[in-house]
Amino acid sequence: MLRSALQAADPAPPPKVSFDEAARHADEAAGWVEQNWSTWLSTGLRIVLILAVAIVLRHLVRRALFKLIERMNRSAQAVQGSALGGLLVNAERRRQRSEAIGSVLRSVASFLILGTAGLMILGAFSVNLAPLLASAGVAGVAIGFGARNLVTDFLSGVFMILEDQYGVGDSVDAGVASGEVIEVGLRVTKLRGDDGEIWYVRNGEIKRIGNLSQGWSTATVDVTVRPTEDLDKVREVISEAGDALSKAEPWNEALWGPVEILGLTEVLLDSMTVRISARTMPGKSLSVERELRWRVKRAFDEAGIRIVGGLPALVEDSPADPTATMAAPSAFASTTSPQSVAATPLTPPPNLTK
Repeated sequence: MLRSALQAADPAPPPKVSFDEAARHADEAAGWVEQNWSTWLSTGLRIVLILAVAIVLRHLVRRALFKLIERMNRSAQAVQGSALGGLLVNAERRRQRSEAIGSVLRSVASFLILGTAGLMILGAFSVNLAPLLASAGVAGVAIGFGARNLVTDFLSGVFMILEDQYGVGDSVDAGVASGEVIEVGLRVTKLRGDDGEIWYVRNGEIKRIGNLSQGWSTATVDVTVRPTEDLDKVREVISEAGDALSKAEPWNEALWGPVEILGLTEVLLDSMTVRISARTMPGKSLSVERELRWRVKRAFDEAGIRIVGGLPALVEDSPADPTATMAAPSAFASTTSPQSVAATPLTPPPNLTK
């Protein structure tokens, strides 16, 4: 039994191949290679040509995009060096916007070129692309449904950057948060709030955006004075303060128009309100309003014009009433009054004293 088991475990010896049979197999392989070498060569050359064209085209497109981004940055730096460069161009904003646009364009170009080259290579191998494309379409739809928030954020970021809705350094109100933009990305925008906090806002969640740093801003100041003040004098004092502000450094650059007196916005029995307005450069309205209030208050103090509002004015002291500390007359002061008689203790009869 042991011998039979060992014989069963031993592998069978390989079959012997004769020389004639080996030569026949070699002739068949050589004939098959001879018949198909031209197809292999043409297919290989076609694949090499496709790869070479794709690599060269991708390199040229990426280089052209790099040149375009560098030209955008150079134009921004040239404008920034001019007198109005600081007002019209933010270098960091332009840099981030150009880099984001360049990244998107390079990614799209690489995907299109390499994807087309891959499909052409598969076609060179006589691969049926219809099932592959159908599977890719189904997978794309599934990924789109699963990552719809990410796709929404990405597309919103792309259109936001292309349309230049806001950039680094802008003060914006995004609905869910507001503050100064410190970074712009394709998926998330970073805002720094008034208290120093940083808000990370997804681009897909921004339904509306209010940019407070584009175009120009308006500084509006309301001054409340007594109704008995001379309006012509008030107008003259405010005009002088506004002219002084427009000529002083650095407010002459922040003001983009003269300080205008719009007129009375409210007239009450104890006060009247004069509204002042001025057009300023973006983001400078609050500082101009503070300085304008400061100068108008000093000018009113010098001209003797009193500003009212807030707490009521103190009433001047009147002479003290001499009867204020006197007590009211009492019924017990008179001994004959009924109250005094009722309060007087009774005197006992003489016979009860012993």
